Amino acid sequence: MNPSYGIILWLIIGAVAGWLGSKVMGTDARQGLLANIVVGVIGAVLGGYLSGLLFNDNRGNNGLFISTAIAFVGACLVIFLWKQIRSRR
Repeated sequence: MNPSYGIILWLIIGAVAGWLGSKVMGTDARQGLLANIVVGVIGAVLGGYLSGLLFNDNRGNNGLFISTAIAFVGACLVIFLWKQIRSRR
């Protein structure tokens, strides 16, 4: 597989996870596509790291559905933390 496909797939999964996370967390009206991608990619990294710690998960062996689910949970966590930080101001 061409390495650029991995980056494109990572951005697509990030965008989907960020969009779903923003829908669930009620921030979709305030976020655009770029913010959804950023939140989703950060959420994917955070979710992947936490799933590795909590479940001794091999991040390289997950399929598309599991990777998206982990990114979604991570995106929700990133949005939750962001809301907590902003509410303290």
